[in-house]
Amino acid sequence: MPKPYAGGRGRRDRGNYVRKNERIRAREVRLLGPDGQQIGVVSRDEALSLAKRVGLDLVEISASARPPVCRILDFGKYMYEEAKRKKENKAKGASSTKIKEVKFRVRTEEHDYMTKLRHGEEFLFKGNKLKMSLMFRGRENEHKNLGLEVVAKAAEALSHVGQADSTPRLSGRHVNLMMSPLPVAKRTLKYNEEEAPQEEAPQDEVPQDEE
Repeated sequence: MPKPYAGGRGRRDRGNYVRKNERIRAREVRLLGPDGQQIGVVSRDEALSLAKRVGLDLVEISASARPPVCRILDFGKYMYEEAKRKKENKAKGASSTKIKEVKFRVRTEEHDYMTKLRHGEEFLFKGNKLKMSLMFRGRENEHKNLGLEVVAKAAEALSHVGQADSTPRLSGRHVNLMMSPLPVAKRTLKYNEEEAPQEEAPQDEVPQDEE
């Protein structure tokens, strides 16, 4: 009896498939030696013979080229290095853009509101995406328009360092808004300027501590 269809698993892995040795179909290949030096265009059989002579594999590293590019190397080591490189690139891509969150309330005191703006500004200035969220509690659910206004106001207050991906969205008891950082050259600090180096005060003046 014919075997049941396996859901195309082979097809799914085809994009990662690397041909080597006798599985290389091209009659001619552009050959690179073990050190990466170009040998030239030779027949597949000649390239395979050279690889076997030094105890290595013939690996197709660029199938789309005409003729395809092959290199003499250790196939096991090559696949290990490729997997390692892809893992590093994936981790690098994931870490380069992080999502930070700032949470608001419908009724937030001015001091707390400015603190949240400073945090949001810092996150965006450093190239992170920013999620602004607000949760309604108790009777606040009767005035959801106020929550939308708070988040929209905060997004406008951070427009010098980021831009909203959309308008504030209401979902049940929550309001959410995502912001993306502006291009580096357009980002400016407004609420965190006090952290920048400042001129020293004259000796007869003593800066007052903030309350």
